[in-house]
Amino acid sequence: MKTMTCEQLGGACDLALHGDTADQVIQQQDKHLKEVVAGGDEAHKDALNAMKARWKNPIKGLGWYRDTKRRFADLPED
Repeated sequence: MKTMTCEQLGGACDLALHGDTADQVIQQQDKHLKEVVAGGDEAHKDALNAMKARWKNPIKGLGWYRDTKRRFADLPED
């Protein structure tokens, strides 16, 4: 298992996200962003908008995804 923070994924806080794969951590980040913005957190709004924009521009989004997977792979195990 490895850990990345919300901030490492482009968010605005140091919430630790844990997973065995980068995909698990990314899914947790997506859920976190949606929940906190829905709760009125303005600090995460830019990150949520960036997440949504990745799906609108698949080529750019794929670059972010591959970079995140590489950074996850480079992390030490917890």
